[in-house]
Formats: sequence, structure tokens, C-alpha cells
Amino acid sequence: MELRHLRYFQALAQTLSFTRAAEQLHMAQPPLSRQISQLEDLLGTPLVVRERPLRLTEAGRFFYEQSGSLLLQLNRIAENTRRIGLGQRHWLGIGFAPSTLYGVLPELIRELRLDTELELGLNEMTTLQQVEALKAGRIDIGFGRIRIDDPAIQQIVITEDPLVAVLPAGHRLRGAPASLATLAEESFILYPANPRPSYADHLIALFANHGLGIRVEQWTNELQTAIGLVAAGIGIAIVPASVQQQHRTDIDYVPIIEPEAVSPIIISRRIGDMSVIVQRCMALIEKTDQRTACEG
Repeated sequence: MELRHLRYFQALAQTLSFTRAAEQLHMAQPPLSRQISQLEDLLGTPLVVRERPLRLTEAGRFFYEQSGSLLLQLNRIAENTRRIGLGQRHWLGIGFAPSTLYGVLPELIRELRLDTELELGLNEMTTLQQVEALKAGRIDIGFGRIRIDDPAIQQIVITEDPLVAVLPAGHRLRGAPASLATLAEESFILYPANPRPSYADHLIALFANHGLGIRVEQWTNELQTAIGLVAAGIGIAIVPASVQQQHRTDIDYVPIIEPEAVSPIIISRRIGDMSVIVQRCMALIEKTDQRTACEG
């Protein structure tokens, strides 16, 4: 399927006439009819009922709505690409680990979206994926929780988020801070399962540094999945304290006693990247971090 198929079908669906659609597209009617038939063959279903008056099938109505939205998006992408190429607009690619959305990142995104000359590209990815995307030029800045030793990447810790235990509602440990030793007696839901190294390795190392091992009952790749499995009573999980912004009645959060039980929010960027937009982003982060500290 090619882009022209979508444009041809849009014109036909809007006019409901091969003659008027062909005139609108500045082409002859027979080639247009052949292109629509080719599209139907590719999709494996009729899109129009070739009667008088011509009408769309149910599949045709669906394809008209969906392909119209896709063409609008492609047109916006083309226009923004042109403006970026002419220097009229700037593009900033941001990679983020899901748990950082509970911290400084949402406010930063709100601030950046106020700039009408800036196009934001937001990509959910692990810290390891962010590093690869930075080196490949697919993103300009990353927000994660894992320290990575790479000579091409600069990492800056902007905050240390205390860790809390997530318990099923009514759990025996609810209501009071718990030690790592006490938590190690429970079954764990650990995330992410891959890629590694990851936040899971950070937690394993935290317990190991206290001479403790943990029993993993279930691995998962998503924070929200882990919390859902806790609610189901499968085990407990350890999450950054900022996640407590998500209020649920089927789980409880308890602080962890040890002060070293923290998870950093780390900014990753390319070494030597002095672009104006990245510098502005870093200034906004510093401003937001200072404001948060003052409010605290």
C-alpha cells in the first residue's frame, strides 16, 4: 500500500464520484478506478459499492476515517519537518523511564510545550535504551534511574527519590516503616525483566549490600503491572516514593527505614552537546528542581 492509495481513496470517499474525484486529483477516471481496485485487493475487501449513487461499504467508512487521520498526521509531520529544516522550528527528543513521570518530568514537559517554536518527541524507554538512542541521535535527553558507564554519555543525578514498599491492602506490614530485612521475608514482584541492567538490578544490589537476598515470585516489565499484581496478592514491590501520587484502595505504601533505600532520577545527555535547545532544557530542569526544593 502506498501513500497515493490513501489520497485517491480520500478524494473518492469525499466526492462519492469517480468523475469528480479524478478531476480533483487531475487524473483520468480509468487509472483512478484501477488504483481503488488495487487498494481493495491489497486490503482484501471492497471499500465502495459501484452503483448509482456510489456509496462506501462499512469497511470503506472505517478506512476513510482512519486513513484521513493518518494523512492529517503525515501532513503535520511534513510541515514541521520543513519548518525545522528552515530553522523556523526546533525538535527536542526526550526519552523517559515510566516512573520518572511521577517526578520533575511532567512540569518540564508543560514548560516546554509553551514554546510554540518547539516540537517535542516523547519516547518511553529504559535508561539503557536511552543511552543507545542518544548515541544514535534519536533523542537529545533522557530521564532514567540507572547509572550507566559510557564515555559518550554524561549523566547528572537531579534528585534521590526515597523507595517505598507496595503491599496488598490489609497486609500485616501496613501502617509503619519497614526494614529491608523485614521486607526480604516477603515474595517480590520485580520489574523490569529486561533489558538489563535495570531498576531491578538496583533493587537486588540494595538488598545484597545488606547481606540479604530476595525471593522473586513474578517478573514483569511494567511498573503498573507490578502494582496490579501486588493488589492481586501475589507479592510486594519496591517503587520510588513519587509513585504514591497514584492513589489506589487495594494497595498500601510503607516507607523503608534504611536511608540508602533511594532511587535516583538521572538525566542522560551526549557528551559535548551544547545545542541551544538542550541548554534551555537543562536550565528549566534546574529551575524546576530549585522550586521543588523550596516548596519542600
